[in-house]
Formats: sequence, structure tokens, C-alpha cells
Amino acid sequence: MRRYGSAVLLLLVGGAVLRISLFSELYLRYVQAALRPYLVISGSLLILLGLVAAVRGMRQRDHEEHDDHEEHSEEEEEEGEEAEHDHGHSHSHGGPRIAWLLTLPALALLLFPPPALGSYSASREEAQRAAQGVGTFSALPAGKVLDISVAQYSSRAIYDTGHSLKGRTLRMTGFVTHGSNGTWYLTRLLVTCCAADATISKVEIRGDEADGAPQTDSWVTVTGTWIPKGKLGTDGAWPPVLKAARVKQVKEPADPYDKR
Repeated sequence: MRRYGSAVLLLLVGGAVLRISLFSELYLRYVQAALRPYLVISGSLLILLGLVAAVRGMRQRDHEEHDDHEEHSEEEEEEGEEAEHDHGHSHSHGGPRIAWLLTLPALALLLFPPPALGSYSASREEAQRAAQGVGTFSALPAGKVLDISVAQYSSRAIYDTGHSLKGRTLRMTGFVTHGSNGTWYLTRLLVTCCAADATISKVEIRGDEADGAPQTDSWVTVTGTWIPKGKLGTDGAWPPVLKAARVKQVKEPADPYDKR
């Protein structure tokens, strides 16, 4: 079995990478969509290397069986030397057994892919504010109800001196996190490259429709209007507030991370 150890590890890791990138959209839990081709190529190469390693292992096994057959045909007085040679030869293929622990994360990714970052990550992430400072933002598209990301809403609510959110009915989707005194937030994590660099955007939800806060980590779509808070560009303006007219529970989207 040691002979095929490297092949098994390569096939498992390659299969796990292809499982989340080629055969599903689970990779969006960990990296941006633009990285999908690189994951597919990497997984395919790992599978190819695993197959090559397996073929080499089979050829090596056949060669050893052939050598064993020739050794057994030698005279009886050479059996001691042959046994010693076989013992040393068998150990030459062994690697550190701890390397097999690498199969555990590969199997976990293949069979039980970890979920996207949620409330636990959000609670440990300090509030991240854009570095642009206050100023006038571009006009928002026309429409009775405007779909907007949590990150976009946060930026405009905190920094837009033109108050482009004023008087608009806005709709946002995110997961639920809770604060003190019954406060809850519509939260979304923003990734630049992968989940490791995720930063948080969140909006405090108020109003009659916000009563009876949804369960932590549940996904909801909230429709409402902007409530000004604090002085623009200061800590007092964060997190921004939305007065909810409607709160609807929804399924987690395929891409759980926000976009600016």
C-alpha cells in the first residue's frame, strides 16, 4: 500500500479540487469566481500526476515480483542473504506514516466541504471602512426598488455627502448577526481574493418589521429605507441603519460573498 501512497494523496486532493470547482460552485465559498479556471487546471494536473504515480507503482510491483521469482530459484544456501535483501528493499519504499494524515483534509473537502464564513468570522472581524473619505458618489440607477449590496449601502451611508440613499427604497440580501439589546444586523463578507482576506460590511436593521430577529446565520432579504446616523466619515456613522419595511428569509446564494 505504501507504494501507492503518493498516488492516493494526489488523486484525493485533485478530486477534491475538481469537486468544488468543476462539478459545483462550492469554490465560491473560498475564492473569487475569477480563480475557477486555475482551480480546474490545478485539480486536473493533480489527477494526472496521481495516475502517473499509480502506473509507476504498478510497474514497480511487477518488477519486484519478477525479481522475487528469480531469487526463489537460487540455491538454498543463498536464502538468508535474499531475505535480508528483501527486508531492506521493502523498507526503501516506506515514507513517514504521518504523511497519511494529509488524506484527512482532502477527504473532508471531497465529502464534507466546509461552509462559507458566517457570523463567527464576522464577530471576530473589526469594522473595515473604505479609505476614500467623504465625498459625492455617482447617482444610483432609477427604479421603484433598488437592489444594492450591503457593502455599497455601507459606503454610501457613511461617506456620501450627496445623500444618494435619501428617499430611495432599497433591497439587500445577507446573513443575520446579533448585537446587544436585541439589535440585529444584515451582514455580508467581502473578499478581495479568497476567504482569508474577508472583511465585514453590516447594516443595523430597525423598524416594526425588524421585531423578532431571525436566527443567527440565516439568510434574509430586507427591503427598506435609509436612516441617517452620526456624522459622515466618523465612527458614529458606523454601522449604518436601515428601516425595514419587509424581511424575507431566503436560501444562501451560490456566491455568499459581497461585491463593492
